[in-house]
Amino acid sequence: MKILYYIALTLVIVGAINWLLIGLFSFDLVATLFGEMSLLSRIVYSLVGISGLISIGIYSKIDK
Repeated sequence: MKILYYIALTLVIVGAINWLLIGLFSFDLVATLFGEMSLLSRIVYSLVGISGLISIGIYSKIDK
């Protein structure tokens, strides 16, 4: 499970950086690398979204 959290967290960070680039520069890195809504870019977007859902479980790991 620990490896899944590392992968999910990495993909969430990639997604956050992509949104930062979109917000600041109107530059979509995923679309640039894989094509505008190509199958591969849709897979990347889906994996980032799924990773966000998995990362919800990280809240329970935070020490209070």
